[in-house]
Amino acid sequence: MTEHHQVLNPATEEVVATVAATTPEGVDTAVAAAAKAQQGWAALAPADRARGLRRFAAEVDAHAEELAALEVREAGHTLGNARWEAGNVRDLLDYAAGGVERLSGRQIPVAGGIDLTFHEPIGVVGVIAPWNFPMPIAAWGTAPALAAGNAVLLKPAETTPLTALRLAELALSAGLPEGLFQVLPGAGPVTGTRLVEHPDVRKIVFTGSTAVGKRIMEQCARQVKRVTLELGGKSPNIVFADADLEKAAAAAPMAFLDNAGQDCCARTQILVQREVYERFLELLVPAVEAVRVGDPSDPATEMGPLISAVQRERVRSLVTDDLPVAARGSAPEGPGFWYPPTVLAPVGAAAPAATEEIFGPVAVVLPFEDEADALRLANATRYGLSGSIWTRDLGRAIRMSRGVAAGNLSVNSHSSVRYATPFGGFGESGLGRELGPDALAAFTETKNVFISTEE
Repeated sequence: MTEHHQVLNPATEEVVATVAATTPEGVDTAVAAAAKAQQGWAALAPADRARGLRRFAAEVDAHAEELAALEVREAGHTLGNARWEAGNVRDLLDYAAGGVERLSGRQIPVAGGIDLTFHEPIGVVGVIAPWNFPMPIAAWGTAPALAAGNAVLLKPAETTPLTALRLAELALSAGLPEGLFQVLPGAGPVTGTRLVEHPDVRKIVFTGSTAVGKRIMEQCARQVKRVTLELGGKSPNIVFADADLEKAAAAAPMAFLDNAGQDCCARTQILVQREVYERFLELLVPAVEAVRVGDPSDPATEMGPLISAVQRERVRSLVTDDLPVAARGSAPEGPGFWYPPTVLAPVGAAAPAATEEIFGPVAVVLPFEDEADALRLANATRYGLSGSIWTRDLGRAIRMSRGVAAGNLSVNSHSSVRYATPFGGFGESGLGRELGPDALAAFTETKNVFISTEE
């Protein structure tokens, strides 16, 4: 009997949909169809593949409001965020389409002939997407993989399959070959495990927890299967005394409250130079308390609910009663997985809330003395995904950017992700890079061909 998963609206706890889970046998059938479709797709002229992706992008654009509404219902995202996410999928497909005809190899000078390299598609790629940003992160792997000539099997999170299923329908409407891009809803230990272990799936792209990422890496290693991992983070927001404190404090709340803090790039560790620590808190507290938390379908809402009761309990487990609260915003009462915006200070640098990924709307504020002390605190973690540096001193900005052990840093900004620049982490934040100009190459094998010119 086929298992079914209920999709809940995190803001109301109402059932939005019931979705059939993909069985291991269903995964096998999908892989076979994908392998067949991939051969024809890879054989197309590059311009034809690019046109197909642009048609897909146009379909996404035409249905952006529908996709955004689905994201609000299944993930609890604010309407503004959901609209941006649908637009990001469109833009990423367009960007990837532009790379199809530029995926060129090299001519390498050698003796006795000509040496050429080619980028050959890997074949069938499995993309395992998370629940925190279901649409855009699914597209991070899907768009460049398709552009490079591969087929894609996308397994969405159990809690957020609806936008993925709709994207697959739009791909068919755009004229992409049947079987080329399929969505396989289901549980990670069942559907996901079979996708990872299937010998004809030659690469896995996974975004999620570090613990699960390690298990997937072990499974892929048994087949020498390629893997890209985008995992957890504990990102610092470093504020120096010479920074524009008003601007830094105004920007800090949404750097950890966006998507209710369910963001691996969330700046949940706020490090402030001691001489301006008290002043920064004076500015930060009212800014946090003013954030509007409520109905995610209301365009004025700035923060919605957590994804589930399980996630809410995890956040509560890290915000223990002994921790001092410097600021706490409001959240709706009644149904829904709500948690108020919270700032903890003063907190010891070794407290779990200061070192572990909370994945909720909670930040800690820690003082530091100088650049060396800031780097010590920022790098005292197993993660290394993102971070921000606030200073007016250009030299300091460069020194700190080189010193912070993270893959994506911003100066006087909290921007982390752009489809045109590479994204990925150090340490236990992941392996490999997504997005940017090299994204297509990550879904290819380099083939070297030597042609002798000797008589």
